[in-house]
Amino acid sequence: MDPTSLSARDRFNYLIVQVTGFIGDRPLNPALQDQLNRTFPCDGPQVSAILECCRLGVAEGWMCSREAGDIRFGRVVKPDPVTCGFSVDVVDMKPVAGPHHRHPNGEIDLIMPIESGAQFDGYDAGWLVYGPGSAHSPTVTKGRALVLYLLPQGAIEFTKS
Repeated sequence: MDPTSLSARDRFNYLIVQVTGFIGDRPLNPALQDQLNRTFPCDGPQVSAILECCRLGVAEGWMCSREAGDIRFGRVVKPDPVTCGFSVDVVDMKPVAGPHHRHPNGEIDLIMPIESGAQFDGYDAGWLVYGPGSAHSPTVTKGRALVLYLLPQGAIEFTKS
């Protein structure tokens, strides 16, 4: 299949299936973070294509269609066997701290700075893995960023910090 012939939404789904297929049932831990950053580097073709699809999705309105303050967000893919049970959310954040939440099954983030130097939770562009039971207030600093969240079974619990 030539993914470049697909719509941005279908190309996005195709790319996500490649990533979630790689992740499969691997444990969400620092080793997975390292593997993702080596296999799908932030300056590599897959992540560049994901970023391009995200930019188009935001512009076309099918991505980040909800808004709260300086955060635009939305669930793009519901958990499904084709994505190995992962849901996909994409958030467009300016420098701000988002709502505190817990990851019952963990969370895998792809940090895609829109403005040079933007960081998410103190990390530069690339993959960040939070293990099961972790929690945080997602925070973007030093500029605007898109952050893609992969959540096993779509599980997230909004909490007080």
